[in-house]
Amino acid sequence: MKTALVCGAGGFIGSHLVERLKQEDYYVVGVDLRYSEFSKMCADKFLIGDLRDPMVVSNVMFAPKQNMNVNDPNSFDELYQLAADMGGAGYVFSGENDADIMHNSALININVAREAVRKGVKKLFFSSSACIYPAFNQTDPNNPICVESSAYPAAPDSEYGWEKLFSERLYLSYHRNYNLNVRIARFHNIFGPEGTWDGGREKAPAAICRKVAMSNDIEIWGDGNQTRSFLYIDECIEGVRRLMNSDIVEPINIGSEEMVSIKQLVNMVSIIANKHVNIKYVDGPTGVRGRCSDNKMLREKLGWEPQMPLMDGLIKTYEWINSQINNK
Repeated sequence: MKTALVCGAGGFIGSHLVERLKQEDYYVVGVDLRYSEFSKMCADKFLIGDLRDPMVVSNVMFAPKQNMNVNDPNSFDELYQLAADMGGAGYVFSGENDADIMHNSALININVAREAVRKGVKKLFFSSSACIYPAFNQTDPNNPICVESSAYPAAPDSEYGWEKLFSERLYLSYHRNYNLNVRIARFHNIFGPEGTWDGGREKAPAAICRKVAMSNDIEIWGDGNQTRSFLYIDECIEGVRRLMNSDIVEPINIGSEEMVSIKQLVNMVSIIANKHVNIKYVDGPTGVRGRCSDNKMLREKLGWEPQMPLMDGLIKTYEWINSQINNK
């Protein structure tokens, strides 16, 4: 039986990944600051711990297998590093959280990279972000450039993006110098059920689903013409598993090529809700004008790309968020 450690297992993507690994008969250890807010944790073992603390990271790297003592130093077959200080545009682009974002996430990745080598982890996945791409390539909402090779010269539009780019280089350095077997995915706006939907750290699809579910009059930051692509959680997890089973070391996009404006996103959710929605455009952090995954490398290297239409994922997400609101 293979073993996997999921760092950030209490988060949105991490909790879904744990479920997928259990379906594939892995022995899974999860670690996070807290349990998942929305789903029952199905990991074989879940540790509450702060990965900014090197002693915590060192301790969780001891992989207990079934019928083995918890302190048996048997290396994990796979480690998934998803833990980060992050949130939606209101958190990442306000400028008020930059120091914490840089400090917290960098510390986690420095600790994880070092201990993964020390403990002999066989393969490590790092979740990077489309936020690493240069802002100057994303000024045209209709023609953003997000091909993997465009990452340099570097000019991310946020400190969150800079930290992710630093950590990509960190893991690739450990690959070159210490033979750490790494896989790196640049995620493009992952959404779906059991994700944060209120409180200030939610992403655009969840925020819009919440707003439409609760009112016919909603506010949108900016002019609504900024564009993005959004990837449903199940396809994200499928991409991660395929990447881990490949021999691709260089960073690769995992996202959808179905690009929509925020206005269009609101319209799609209003159709799902069967409501007429009035939009008020207000000042607020919006990030780059346009961003969309470029999947050419994904198709060439993995022979796969996401297929689910955005509308299908939004239907599932809206229904779940609406039920959360009704339950409250």
